[in-house]
Amino acid sequence: MATVRANCADCGDVEMSIRQVQVEVCRSTDLSTYSFLCPKCRLRASKAAAPHVVQTLLAAGATLVYWEMPAELWEVKSGPAITHDDLLAFHYDLDEEGWLQRSLSRQRAA
Repeated sequence: MATVRANCADCGDVEMSIRQVQVEVCRSTDLSTYSFLCPKCRLRASKAAAPHVVQTLLAAGATLVYWEMPAELWEVKSGPAITHDDLLAFHYDLDEEGWLQRSLSRQRAA
């Protein structure tokens, strides 16, 4: 079984089995990453992966996962951008009892 050397931001160079490496390919953008759980600190690390890196990792036996960007990212946005004041007002709304019901009733009325 292949051994992979990768770099953890906290631990530096680490070695692991190819079975501990996962390749993630976005079907929406064709961009790829690979990730692994660091064998030393147990934190997940993710790195960008060029096509030749993806091919090498997959040929060695890494797991392949496809994913897609959420559909909301492709929706046309209209109206003004959210401001800092909007965000602050929402923050205060969340502290009030019944904020969700009031918000839903405003949406229905619009």
